[in-house]
Formats: sequence, structure tokens, C-alpha cells
Amino acid sequence: MGLVNLLRKTCRKTLFTTPSHGQRFFIYHKLRNLYKYDISETDAYNPQEALSKAQEAAAKIYGTKSTSFLTNGSTSGIIASVLTCTEQGDKVLIWKGAHPCHANAVRLAGAVPVYYDLDINDKFGVPLAVNPILIENILKKEQIKALIVTSPTYEGIVSDIKAIKKVCKQYGTYLIVDEAHGALYPFSENLPQSAVKDADFTVQSLHKTAGGLNPTALLHCSCGLDVSEALSLINTTSPSYPLLASIEANINYLNSKRGRKNLENIISTIKTLRSECKNCEFFGDDITKILVKHPNYNGYELSEILFEKYNIEDEKTNDKSTMLLCGIGTSTKNINRLFNALNRIK
Repeated sequence: MGLVNLLRKTCRKTLFTTPSHGQRFFIYHKLRNLYKYDISETDAYNPQEALSKAQEAAAKIYGTKSTSFLTNGSTSGIIASVLTCTEQGDKVLIWKGAHPCHANAVRLAGAVPVYYDLDINDKFGVPLAVNPILIENILKKEQIKALIVTSPTYEGIVSDIKAIKKVCKQYGTYLIVDEAHGALYPFSENLPQSAVKDADFTVQSLHKTAGGLNPTALLHCSCGLDVSEALSLINTTSPSYPLLASIEANINYLNSKRGRKNLENIISTIKTLRSECKNCEFFGDDITKILVKHPNYNGYELSEILFEKYNIEDEKTNDKSTMLLCGIGTSTKNINRLFNALNRIK
């Protein structure tokens, strides 16, 4: 791992450079190990070469034309994607309920937002998948330069990206997929298929489900456009190399035999929970998002019972259901605790 090894080497240097803590002055002593690996670019050495090699290795793992490491969250990936494929005055099709960065990206590009809506599942109170027919009907009427799709949704609903891409290709529209909550998809056949090889741009948050530090993320490009100029416009010139190195290590772990085995154990345990918990209903395409509904309680009541009585905190709740998020760091022990709690709630 080039970035990780580079940081280890710099720990032995006597530094007269930025950052001024010199890897030894610890304002917050408990984070002293983090300070040791916080470096900067100087005339003596440039970590960019190690970063480039790490990103090239990541692109091979994901099967993309380019993969960029992000230390400003998926937000920066969405903004860079829109800036790369649109010009001032172009129309960009976005979901009304999307993350605010979608509309902000369109504004920054000087483009014009066109909105689409999603149907709601009344039983669970969550948005459903994007309908390719809906998209095609809009593209017939409007000259859309780019489409942004959130897949999976926060609650784990996955859209048919292949079908949507087929429609976009027909009308010359770039497809950007906000896959922030789907960073684990490329590493298991028991999870929904990732958009990385089908969409023109795919953005993933490593910190949401894949075990990464806040706010690490990835921008995958499969259309051949160069995202580097857009990223340079919105990113700092003093990146956090501890965060960048953590991305490299994170990807290598997910792609390792150990990482994949851990993920399969988590998936298997959740499958058991969903199949054997008879007093609850479950919904969604992504099994790592445990979207649960109890017949005797609304979502807020179920959330409160889990929190107050069983010391279990959910990720998101509405008046119909509760969503508990699992990731690569979720222990099977905790999933079994949740299973036992749900079984006891009558």
C-alpha cells in the first residue's frame, strides 16, 4: 500500500515544513498517532505519485476508467461529476427529495435543475425506485444533459441502473449515480449490483457502510471524461494524507479474502434475522438496511422501544417504519441482539 508506506517513512523525518505540529506537537494528546501521519507536500518529496498509483490500483479493483479518492464526502463527488459533464445553461434532471448537494451542484455549474418525483411505498413510508419509463418521458420533452439518480436510497431501495443507462444513452444524457449508501455492493454477489460499470459517474461514501473514516468517499468514472479539473476547483490543495491512506487501506480490506468473508457473515446473519423474526415485516432491496415495521407500533414508537428498553439506536425513522443500518463494522453479535429484541417486542 503505497500511501500507507509513505506515511510510515515520514514518521522518522525531522520536519521543518507544514503542518506545523511537526508530527510531535499534540494539542489533543489522545490523537497523537494521527498527528504522526499528517504530512504535507514539499520540495523534498511529493505524495502525489503514491496517490496516483493507489487510485489506479483502485480503478482496477472496481473495473472503472478512473477512481478518485475523496476526503470531502460524496458531496464533492457529485459536484465534480456535474461540473465535468455540464456547461452553463444545460439542464440537469434531479430527484425532488435528493440530498441537497444535487441541487447545489447544478447551481455551481450554472446549469438549470429539472425535477422528477418518486412514488412512495405507503406501507413503509419510503420512496420507491426510479422508473425508467418516467425518465424516458421526461427526456423526450426536455433536452437533459445529465441525470442524477440516488440508488440505493437511504432506506435501501435500488433502481434498475442498466435500464436507466440504456434510456440515457438513447438521448445523449450523462448518468450520475449517487451510490453513497452502496459502497459495499462491488464486494458481494449477495448485495445489489453496483452502478460503477454502468453509470458514467458513480459516487460512493466509504464512511457510511464500508468502514471508512468521516468523510472519505470515492468518485468512479466510466465514461472517459477527466474529473481532475473539477476536483481541483472544489478541493483543498492541502489534502489529509491520513484520510487518503485510510481510503487505500479500506479498499484493500474490502477486496481481501478476510474482508469479503466478514461481509458475507454479516449478510448471512441479517438474512437469518429477516427470515426468522416472525412478528415484524421487512422491506427493501439492500439487506444491510434493515427496514422494519411492527404491526402494533408505528415507526417512532418502535424506535423508542428499541432505544429505551434494549439500548439499540436506529439510523432513521418515519411514522410507518424504522431503518437500522448495518455496515462492514457491524458485529454479528449486535445483529443477534437486534434479532432478540425484535422477537421480544409484542
